[in-house]
Amino acid sequence: MASREVITVFGATGAQGGSVARAILEGKKFAVRAVTRDVTKPKALALRDLGAEVVKGDLDDKASVDDALKGAYGAFVVTNFWETFNKDKEVQQGKLVADTAKHLGLKHVVYSGLENVKQLTGGKLEVPHFDGKGEVEEYFWSLGVPMTSVRVAAYFENFPTAWKPGKASDGDYYTLALPMGDVPMDGISVADVGAAVSSIFNSPKEFLGKAVGLSAEKLTVQQYADVLSKVLGKEVRDAKITPEAYEKLGFPAAKEVADMCRFYQMKPDRDVKLTHRLNPKVKSFSQFISENQGAFKDL
Repeated sequence: MASREVITVFGATGAQGGSVARAILEGKKFAVRAVTRDVTKPKALALRDLGAEVVKGDLDDKASVDDALKGAYGAFVVTNFWETFNKDKEVQQGKLVADTAKHLGLKHVVYSGLENVKQLTGGKLEVPHFDGKGEVEEYFWSLGVPMTSVRVAAYFENFPTAWKPGKASDGDYYTLALPMGDVPMDGISVADVGAAVSSIFNSPKEFLGKAVGLSAEKLTVQQYADVLSKVLGKEVRDAKITPEAYEKLGFPAAKEVADMCRFYQMKPDRDVKLTHRLNPKVKSFSQFISENQGAFKDL
């Protein structure tokens, strides 16, 4: 164990961090130091059983970030905007890791980033859960930290949850409401991010200093609806909702999701071919839905 270099994984009991920690452990090239706020929770204990060193840490606490990164070769960093809906806090957490990585001389940080949409569109669109990560990406690079940013496509996991098809008021069918028009939208299962990130750590020469867009496939809303119909045996149609109408749906992030879809219509760079090379087992949307039919049983 002592001979293997250590990769520190933040958010190790979350969806993305957990996927990354497990994939690196499976690859057996690096040792994993899994950072979580509660080392006693089942997901933390499961990682320990798989061979990870599990340590208590918090991205809001400078001393604990320092401890988590001391002696590490590299780190995987993911922050969670949705926990606080606070972009400034997310930026602060990312910058703290960047400063610490610089100070300690880490050799490779993989940061779960995204584009700074507000900056790219001259303030026309605002997607706080993208914008903060874009700001942190820039900060890492400005410090000269050896970093790869992975920009993960929309999660397939949103379809059985936040984007679950709703019953149509005028008939026996369901509608999928995503304001994408006819533009294909990239998607991936968060469970498949880990193997791709592990491959990036294994090939630093190829990926240092780059932003990598991860996507399993690009489908239009109608194509996503067709897959849902076929696998679930219920008719699902594209609601053909506009971003303007979506904004008025009134839930907390409606405007943000509408602007995100407006940005997706600008076709940001997500590389399906490269993603399949980094993770040859990456699941299609159809496979993902087939394996998660239970999540739709109330349709």
